[in-house]
Amino acid sequence: MPRLLSFNGIIIYIYFMDFDFHSLPHFHVKYGEFNASVGLDGTLLSGSIPSKQLKIIQGLAK
Repeated sequence: MPRLLSFNGIIIYIYFMDFDFHSLPHFHVKYGEFNASVGLDGTLLSGSIPSKQLKIIQGLAK
């Protein structure tokens, strides 16, 4: 699981061998006890993350 970016407690990473979820290209986000999958367009695909951090992540994705 390579870490792509880490800042302000937000960790963004990808799985190379993620065969369970194939609908959209995405990355994974961890923030404290929160975990989420976010599409490359910034759409929250699964999990949860506080809205403030999600807005930061969506800004990076676009």
